[in-house]
Amino acid sequence: MNIVLLEPEIPANTGNIGRSCLATASALHLIHPLGFRLDDKNIKRAGMDYWAELDVRHYDNFDDFISRSQPPVLFLTSSKVKRCYTEVSYPPDAFIMFGSEGGGIPQKILDLYPDTCVRLPMVPGVRCINLASSVAAVLYEALRQQGFKGLS
Repeated sequence: MNIVLLEPEIPANTGNIGRSCLATASALHLIHPLGFRLDDKNIKRAGMDYWAELDVRHYDNFDDFISRSQPPVLFLTSSKVKRCYTEVSYPPDAFIMFGSEGGGIPQKILDLYPDTCVRLPMVPGVRCINLASSVAAVLYEALRQQGFKGLS
């Protein structure tokens, strides 16, 4: 699997997500600008010093990500869409994108991929779920659909 973070802002979230990616043999794609420096101690603390072992790739912006990664299937997560993340089939090479903690994925990007936008259900009035928690939920659903291949 491939986890894509669009302009993440909180180093501890990115560190936790990196740890989840490492534990599941998933690549982490970071689309800049980042809201922190990669040598931030919070990334290392949350990532348990595994950061050096992580398959992490960097992109200057969204267009750079699309041109260089050429994702065969790109799922986008947003609280603004109707389809639940469990209602789609994730292929083994899926790219699953999450927006920044403060702004999510911009509507203009969501509009480019209307058939692959998904959300996590929550009670009305709640704006969002923590980014690291959201990534874990969707990533493990995608891996469950693949029979947790390669994981023990």
